[in-house]
Amino acid sequence: QVQLVESGGGLVQTGGSLRLSCAASGRTFSGYAMGWFRQAPGKERELVTVFNWSGGNKYYADSVKGRFTISRDNAKNTVYLYLQMNSLKPEDTAVYYCAAAKSGVGTVNPKDYAYWGQGTQVTVSS
Repeated sequence: QVQLVESGGGLVQTGGSLRLSCAASGRTFSGYAMGWFRQAPGKERELVTVFNWSGGNKYYADSVKGRFTISRDNAKNTVYLYLQMNSLKPEDTAVYYCAAAKSGVGTVNPKDYAYWGQGTQVTVSS
């Protein structure tokens, strides 16, 4: 059974930091891109960052460049995906989702991702 389990969300003040973690298990994720999306109330789910397997390059949304960092640890039976979030702003408030793509290259389209975590709430107070 495939599972993506996020943790690390919470309430933080503007300018603070949080580190999100995602543990992905149940199948091999080698060869597949993995990333983080977020969804704020009343808004569409948007791609924050993706770690592409193909070439190992990373994509960041303009709104988080220079503040967020994605990393990935491919352990034997579980892949760990991390999102270090610094200099947080109130507009970063959202539910953050870990996702595994259908191929080695991630896109901004949620439909190109096969597996999703349950989400973790991040709230940034002003």
